[in-house]
Amino acid sequence: MHNVSLIYPNGTRGLNSIDMTINRGEFVFLVGHTGSGKSSLMKLIYREHDPTTGAVYVEGIEISDMKRSQIPFLRRRIGVIFQDFRLLGHKTVYENVAYALQVTGTSRYVMPRKVTKALTLVNLQDKADRFPNQLSGGEQQRVAIARALINDPIILLADEPTGNLDPDSSWDIMQILSKVNVSGTTVVVATHNQQLVDVMQKRVIVMNRGEMVQDVEHGKYAISAVGPLPSL
Repeated sequence: MHNVSLIYPNGTRGLNSIDMTINRGEFVFLVGHTGSGKSSLMKLIYREHDPTTGAVYVEGIEISDMKRSQIPFLRRRIGVIFQDFRLLGHKTVYENVAYALQVTGTSRYVMPRKVTKALTLVNLQDKADRFPNQLSGGEQQRVAIARALINDPIILLADEPTGNLDPDSSWDIMQILSKVNVSGTTVVVATHNQQLVDVMQKRVIVMNRGEMVQDVEHGKYAISAVGPLPSL
């Protein structure tokens, strides 16, 4: 991102003059209070919003100047995980993951192998026939991760992926994201979970009121620049 600002239609400033580079294969935590700009920053990366000023690049391509018709192709290269899972309740685990392939026109002959691979990665291959309401919160989030990974994204964005989970499930999710990162995928996680950030010792970008106030390699969550932050 080069000198990126985002002002919403109601006049709220989401981001202010952000200059940031995330390199291929990095694992980055975005931390900060609610409303600090973490989610706004992620939404620019997968083009849910356009920057008011500045430019956003993914793999050297200026996506902030990308035609609307090209955005679906961008999003196939970017996996997104949400706090609320966003699973389809009337579909099984297998069908939820496969749906991400169906909408891109993937051959039905290729689909079983890719779905099985994704479910095996998140250790849910034995629950492929279950429905979301038959799973724990941690298992539902693992389904969401498998769905986000099904198209082999170059970047995985996770917005509060452990926000609704207990500590054990949260740690399981982070272990999966670490495994994904080791395989070469760039991982960006927005989180309030101080304990996980402190233990994992990855790059930490601190957001405050729409600005990037600190960028620390192998950092920790609780940084004086924004005051004490809540642990969950």
